[in-house]
Amino acid sequence: MVTGPGVGRSPATGRADGRRAGRVGLVVAFLILMAAAAAAALVDWVAVGTGRRRLEYAAKPAVVAALATAAAVLPLDRTDLVDRRWWFVAALACCLVGDVLLMVPKNLFVPGLGAFLVGHALFVGGLLQPPSPLGVPPFSFSPLGLGVAALAVVAGEAVPATVLFRSLLGRGPRRLIPAVAVYMGAIATMVVLALNVGVGAAAAGAVLFLVSDSVLAWNRFVRPVPSGPVAVHVTYHLAQGLLVLSLLH
Repeated sequence: MVTGPGVGRSPATGRADGRRAGRVGLVVAFLILMAAAAAAALVDWVAVGTGRRRLEYAAKPAVVAALATAAAVLPLDRTDLVDRRWWFVAALACCLVGDVLLMVPKNLFVPGLGAFLVGHALFVGGLLQPPSPLGVPPFSFSPLGLGVAALAVVAGEAVPATVLFRSLLGRGPRRLIPAVAVYMGAIATMVVLALNVGVGAAAAGAVLFLVSDSVLAWNRFVRPVPSGPVAVHVTYHLAQGLLVLSLLH
């Protein structure tokens, strides 16, 4: 009688083992990419804090590129948010474009803002996608929940937004007011939805994204914030990482 690895196994068993090995490989790739993103983020934070621009130019895009790839390779059996995942991947790709546009020496703030605006619209689209199967995790946008979240966001941003627009009106550039207003509406919508999808990581990520953009706007248009650039990068990368981790449901 001949014995050995694979002898006596049905083709169906072999295919199942192959699929299982493939899933394990994707999980390993996901973990490696998330670790790479964390390492690149640490390098970026140090680069920003010490003024090493060339290192920042390499590290900051690497963070979002790794996170987008990690979200893309996430095995389907590891998430009930299959549709949401691809919206998030596209959103992260737009954020990567925005990162590059805002880093280059030329004044590309408006195109960079536009890239992030599209990214937030895609995040909103992703948050509107229900899980499959329905109800895992909880997915219900109740009027009360949306109202409470909207009031919380408005209350938290009312004073900073008022100061920001007064500064733009007073010292300019006034031409940015419409774009900034639309952008603020988009990210506020993302936060309100994220607070209602029943996934803590998504809510925390969206809130940190709002904090990061608020510090960036204050530092750029109102007055310099102590360690402001570092705070912007830290909260931004934590936000993106949490949004990717929110897919693990």
